[in-house]
Amino acid sequence: MRDVLFVILPKVMLLDVAGPADAFRGAELRVPGNYRLRYVAPVSSVAAAAGLTLGALEPLPAQLTPGSLVILTGVGGGSIDPHEPMARRVISWLRSEAIAGAELLCVCTGSVLAAHAGLLAGRECTTHHEHIDELRRAEPRARVLENRIFVEDGPVVSSAGVTAGLDLALHVIGRQLGPQVAAEVARLLVVYLRRAGTDPALSPWLMYRNHLHPAVHRVQDAVTRDPAAPWSSAQLARVACTGQRNLARLFAEHARCSPLDYVQLVRFAFARQLVTGSRLDLERIAVRAGFGSAQHLRRVWSRWEAHPPSALRGRGVPAGAGHDLSVAG
Repeated sequence: MRDVLFVILPKVMLLDVAGPADAFRGAELRVPGNYRLRYVAPVSSVAAAAGLTLGALEPLPAQLTPGSLVILTGVGGGSIDPHEPMARRVISWLRSEAIAGAELLCVCTGSVLAAHAGLLAGRECTTHHEHIDELRRAEPRARVLENRIFVEDGPVVSSAGVTAGLDLALHVIGRQLGPQVAAEVARLLVVYLRRAGTDPALSPWLMYRNHLHPAVHRVQDAVTRDPAAPWSSAQLARVACTGQRNLARLFAEHARCSPLDYVQLVRFAFARQLVTGSRLDLERIAVRAGFGSAQHLRRVWSRWEAHPPSALRGRGVPAGAGHDLSVAG
């Protein structure tokens, strides 16, 4: 289990804490045993920028378990003063061996704290657009990128202000627990999944999920959990608790593809993942992904290389293409 430590200073921005905290909490509810949330500070209670007092905060720990996530949250009401006593204690802690082996997540001006601690030297990073120059002054050796939701460079991920911390958290959850879990957490929080500029423009696991219809999401969740199941239009409709025609209409309206197109997309994505990330032979990969044979997988793979996911029906794929993966062979 990973510790997720939120490092909190006076005048903390509440969304910098609440957004990522609820994301990691949502991930833990779906896949238990991965995240334990902790809230640490130089003092036991602080007043947030919005006036709310946060109490019962843990002291800065002397040592962290390897793989912990340290989240530096931003403050409201001006620049970070590295000489202010609370900030100075956090910077000193960041420079110590306490965080050795941890991954650092910087939200908003949390990047400036990391910079003053020397943790961004030689790294790409970002922060809130109003604090870009402050970050450059704090660490001239860093490559500060503007107009970015978040930037990942090794064990350090930094994000722009406030709500971008939620995007950062979803990105980390997707990397650690899989994009399906990240998509489910985003749906729980009623937010869209956004991607950084370095991510694939069309991630198969995230395509057609930027909607809020519960029946369509139920079907998509079921398919991603078990791509190899013998999905038919009737079975998918039963999952959605609606008729086949209505489900097709709902998918067209909210997901911009057909139900069987979505099955096709997920099976292909799962097969490709197994090809690149496992030692299974092609025949076993075909079975696990819901294909009838390796020959069937090769045929579909060849066609998809010519017609990538962006050209699905409704976006250019000929009628009937969505049925090729929905049968066994």
